[in-house]
Amino acid sequence: MPAFFYVDDSIVNYDQQILKILTEAGERGISVQVICKHVYNMNRTFFVTPDYEEIRSYVQQYLLKNSKSNQSLIESTGQRGYYRLNMTGSSDARQLLLQFREEQQPAKEEEKAPKDLSLDLFDTMV
Repeated sequence: MPAFFYVDDSIVNYDQQILKILTEAGERGISVQVICKHVYNMNRTFFVTPDYEEIRSYVQQYLLKNSKSNQSLIESTGQRGYYRLNMTGSSDARQLLLQFREEQQPAKEEEKAPKDLSLDLFDTMV
């Protein structure tokens, strides 16, 4: 039974990873092949190697399923095999973009090097 939950967890994880990749790709979009490679690499560890063909199949189905109408979350760029978030027709896509930007902002603020407030021991010896 735990394996069943793991599969569901990874599918939800794949969805989030695909959306994050599309968010980072921006207006120009990104190819299905590159999305598949990114998702594969995000889920590969020393101990677990996912099946690339399974991930490729899932990514293709997900993109096709979520790019059917003008109000879909994802849209084709017009170039064969390239997709991007649908910013004009989908309010969900705009909300996702804002959410991912908010998640990245605190990480950038934490990267600032802390100011060195330690005392210099050698200044008093002169």
